[in-house]
Amino acid sequence: MIDAAKARRESLRWYILLILNTSRPIDPHEAVVLSTVQPIYPDITLNELRRELDYLHDRSLVTLKKQPSGPWICGLTHYGVDIAEYTIECNAGIARPEKYWSV
Repeated sequence: MIDAAKARRESLRWYILLILNTSRPIDPHEAVVLSTVQPIYPDITLNELRRELDYLHDRSLVTLKKQPSGPWICGLTHYGVDIAEYTIECNAGIARPEKYWSV
């Protein structure tokens, strides 16, 4: 049986990493990340996005600058870049597709 909530969380984490990798070297505002993910998950909330950003931060994959006024600025660490570029193994918790184009 498929756990839809788990699949959503793990896929969202992967999409966040891809978005942040594409935006490098600029660290985007959370609103940019949210608006980029909304076509995939139209019902996503800012709280859900922040929860997954926190998860990725705890795994040292993203940087977070939590502004005193409220918004977050997020970027990738070198580990996050390596995960997004398939140069290191990806542990459980992120739905990174298998690298089918490798030999």
